Amino acid sequence: MTTALFTHDSSLKHQTPAGHPEQIARIEHIAAALNAPQFQTLIRRDAPDCTDADILLCHPQSHLDAIAAAEPSSGTVALDGDTHMSPGSLKAARRAVGGCVAAVDAVLTGDTNNAFVACRPPGHHAEHSTPMGFCLFGNAAIAAKHALDRHGLSRVAVVDFDVHHGNGTQALLWDEPRTLFITSHQNPLWPGTGLPGETGATNNVQNWPLPPHSDGRLMRATYQAEIFPALNRFKPELLIISAGFDAHADDPLAQLNWSTEDFAWLTRELCAIAAEHCQGRVVSTLEGGYDLNALAASTAAHVRVLMETAA
Repeated sequence: MTTALFTHDSSLKHQTPAGHPEQIARIEHIAAALNAPQFQTLIRRDAPDCTDADILLCHPQSHLDAIAAAEPSSGTVALDGDTHMSPGSLKAARRAVGGCVAAVDAVLTGDTNNAFVACRPPGHHAEHSTPMGFCLFGNAAIAAKHALDRHGLSRVAVVDFDVHHGNGTQALLWDEPRTLFITSHQNPLWPGTGLPGETGATNNVQNWPLPPHSDGRLMRATYQAEIFPALNRFKPELLIISAGFDAHADDPLAQLNWSTEDFAWLTRELCAIAAEHCQGRVVSTLEGGYDLNALAASTAAHVRVLMETAA
């Protein structure tokens, strides 16, 4: 079996203001890293445009309409203090959703064993009717709902290791008992959510805050003691990863001190759980990561492990 990489040039058309950390260069650096000889066997596919029905799996029509209406004809427009749109942003966001949906299709039909979606804007902060935190639509949550509602799965796990709490994914899956959403993240840190007491409508949410300046040793201990056992009890039929690489020690937006090897270790362990419970079926989608070199190296390490476990 093989690993599929879903990307699209529309990610390069989603512009943010000068100096904004969620910038076009993120995709350019990832693309350069994944063009190295060791990644020649990646199956490379264009992320397709999603349908409106895909977005409506998690968001109301009013949200889709508001995002479409907000896109400017030139320049950039701020939806809030952090989240911006430019001409082409809606197309990029739709391709990010479409890439996640297509990746689920590829993995669940046996076309490929696992997949990584390298698109922007990211998605895990977008709530039902609120774009925020650089995110317009809930990419990972939509992928989970697609697997459940259209492929007939009964249990889908979403693991989010971005340094910022995935408040959007939590909100979108809060009432979905067929999912288990688990997130590790720095606390205190924006957006301020993700406390252990936030457990979902049916105890289907687990939040594991990590203190600022902690490193990969605490992360590994937390996953081994708490998160991996929870995943094994849940026995997912598909594992979705919200792959943010901003817990890296070099990232400018937070204060966790993970290494590139920490991301490789975590990916390897998650893939082992997927191999045990769901035939290795993993869909990973890019979230944060704002030091360009650390992002490229960590993404490459993540994808390399996906490829090794799919072999």
